[in-house]
Amino acid sequence: MIKSMTGFGRCEISEADRKFTVEMKSVNHRYLDVNIKMPKKLNFFESAIRNVLKEYIQRGKVDIFITYEDMTENNVCIRYNKEIAQEYFRYLQQMAEDFSMENDVRVSTLSRYPEVFSMEEQTIDEEGIWKTLEKALRGAAEGFVQTRITEGEHLRDDLIGKLDGMLEMVDFISERSPQIIAEYKQKLEDKVRELLEDTKVDESRLLMEVTIFADKVCVDEEIVRLRSHIETTKQTLLEGGGIGRKLDFIAQEMNREANTILSKANDLEVSNCAIGLKTEIEKVREQIQNIE
Repeated sequence: MIKSMTGFGRCEISEADRKFTVEMKSVNHRYLDVNIKMPKKLNFFESAIRNVLKEYIQRGKVDIFITYEDMTENNVCIRYNKEIAQEYFRYLQQMAEDFSMENDVRVSTLSRYPEVFSMEEQTIDEEGIWKTLEKALRGAAEGFVQTRITEGEHLRDDLIGKLDGMLEMVDFISERSPQIIAEYKQKLEDKVRELLEDTKVDESRLLMEVTIFADKVCVDEEIVRLRSHIETTKQTLLEGGGIGRKLDFIAQEMNREANTILSKANDLEVSNCAIGLKTEIEKVREQIQNIE
């Protein structure tokens, strides 16, 4: 099977007072480019997240959005800093003595001073958080991969149809090429007879001119290579796997052969067919850009 580089996946998991939602979407890219957006408290899981994704994705620009809800009631605790409170109180007493003032400090007043009370998060259960996050991540990744496979199947069928059409064009050029040489020979012979009238035509000279022309317009090698590239592309599509880069290279080679055929063409029908061939190759190449 082949995979498109366009995909989407979403998964929501709620466990042990925690809720994770993971969404993934991607477009085509030459390499694997992963962009993760998630709460800062989950940043230490980034490396593990990337390692999981490598099991599912080879290429593409992938955006991942992770939301996290902690529904634990006692997630935060208040800490009383007795030592700091004593320091404040001692200095306040010292101030009262230094300035001969009444020390009217109350507990409520002292509690408002910085750091007397502080809020601390309880110890984070990293193992429990990762267990739930990984489930959501893999669930989203599996859905994501399935959409890529579905799109990839559509791409494969469309590409094979285009490749079959290209083979028909190649067959036409192959059948038309000998006719071009025969028509050239006949036109040359008629022109020579018209110019020389009753004089006998030099068959050897005529044959030499036709041979030179045939050598200039011969596209047999290009046709063989082009047909081979098309068949290889079809076979590769049927085999599946991570074939995007390979197919892109073959498409470049197909375009090169089509360009050579067009440059050698000395016939309107062949020229038009070669132009159509180049157009189809470009369409194929654009679609190949979206294969993983």
